[in-house]
Amino acid sequence: MDEYGLLLIKLITAFTALWAATRLLGKREITQLSPFDFISALVFGDLVGDTIYDEEVSVWKLIFSLIIWALLSYVFDKIMGYSKPLREKFEGNPDLLIKNGEIDMKAMKDNKVELEELKMMMRQQNVFSLSEVAYAVYETNGSLSILKKSDSDQPSRNDLRLDTKPVQLPRTLIENSKPNREALAAIHRDEKWLLIELAKQGYHTIDSVFYAEWTEDGEVQVIDHYQSGNGNKHEISF
Repeated sequence: MDEYGLLLIKLITAFTALWAATRLLGKREITQLSPFDFISALVFGDLVGDTIYDEEVSVWKLIFSLIIWALLSYVFDKIMGYSKPLREKFEGNPDLLIKNGEIDMKAMKDNKVELEELKMMMRQQNVFSLSEVAYAVYETNGSLSILKKSDSDQPSRNDLRLDTKPVQLPRTLIENSKPNREALAAIHRDEKWLLIELAKQGYHTIDSVFYAEWTEDGEVQVIDHYQSGNGNKHEISF
């Protein structure tokens, strides 16, 4: 068999194997894959790529490697499915990054999540203001699940037959206890005004506030933060 014929057979075999692996994953998106699923898929693709163009590797060796890898992945997946403690040990538990409207800084640090990254994941959930969030759960696959505060779950203006008004993005006025002068200038305010607004809520210095934002309703919302006690994360289990 010439090298082109061997390459053709390997490509067909690899294509069939990758198609079968995709079907086994079901309809899960990339963000729904567990860390093990993601790494397994990378290794599987690398295994196929390395053997396709290696003339010293026969088609039967390629098929054998794919079968062994598929069996190992299947057995491990079944073991993880039947053993919850083992699954939690390998994949971890979801963590609460926001609890009762407050940011858990220790959980953020333990999960290596920066505040800007948290806000980005919130925007992907169509939540643009931290003041709307009661709970934020950082899932084991790296996605963020959000439970909004009850007073933020409001009917639309169309539902109430009210006139619509322009929508404005919330602006970060204070982040990590530092004022955002560009945001203040954008809403035509200064630090003196900000201090007055903070004082109305019991905060007398900017340093005493971790995060504050200007909402679309024209209000200053302060988001508190805390450190989890006893070195424990707020882990949850569903």
